[in-house]
Amino acid sequence: MPFLLLKDLPRYECLLEGAKEFPELDPSACVAYLNLLRTGDEVAGVIERQLNDHNISQGRFSVLMLLWRSTGVARRGGAETPCGTVGPRTPAELADAAGVTRATMTGLIDTLERDKFVHRQPDTNDRRMMSVQLTDRGREFINQLIPAHFRMMAALMEPLTEEERKTLVSLLNKVLQKASSMAAQSAAE
Repeated sequence: MPFLLLKDLPRYECLLEGAKEFPELDPSACVAYLNLLRTGDEVAGVIERQLNDHNISQGRFSVLMLLWRSTGVARRGGAETPCGTVGPRTPAELADAAGVTRATMTGLIDTLERDKFVHRQPDTNDRRMMSVQLTDRGREFINQLIPAHFRMMAALMEPLTEEERKTLVSLLNKVLQKASSMAAQSAAE
């Protein structure tokens, strides 16, 4: 679902007029914010269409990617690397990593298990816990999808130079830090 339903963003001059009535309106902040949301919506739409072509939702794809990262992709030459954790993941760990509730993760795992992309099994260290692992079918599916997904990401970022990409990431991290700070402050109130 898109965050911004406007395709035709207000002109800067209109925002300047609006600021006369609402002094809290910072036109340049508004333009930056609306463009950020619009771009995010467009990018998410491109990715959603690609995933729909493979009959998978963004949520299910995220779970598969988290499991894919944790099953050996992080190993190079037999040693662990900082690319991810190695081994099975619990539903709670997956929920935290995906930023969803545990109930939502249970639903995602249920459908992935129904489609035989993952399986649950008792944790080897604590039988009260369950771990989730990719099946061979799930690994095969994600390995077929990943190259096209990576090509799509590269195509979306193609208009930017390497330096512009670094600048974009730096700027987005500043906005992310502010949003995280505001969320933490709101939760504390």
